Amino acid sequence: MGSPVLKRSVVIGGHKTSVSLEDEFWSGLKEIASGRNMTLSDLVATVERGRETGNLSSSLRLFVLESYRQRAAGRAGEGQNGAGAITAAPPAPR
Repeated sequence: MGSPVLKRSVVIGGHKTSVSLEDEFWSGLKEIASGRNMTLSDLVATVERGRETGNLSSSLRLFVLESYRQRAAGRAGEGQNGAGAITAAPPAPR
């Protein structure tokens, strides 16, 4: 059974916008933001500034995926702690 898509409002550059994501992705974003001592809106704005193409929801999903991949790779060999070291969204797939 799939997770329901939740629409939430975030502020980016002083403007309120709605973003639709599955609850697991919202939880992941909150965890990453907390680990970086950022607000959720600040993290979303960082991803927004770094994205090249695609919609914001897709960019946020890819960001969460890449953050957890980097964390897993760090645990496997680099000893990295936290939710990944990237500062912006990963490049959009081509």
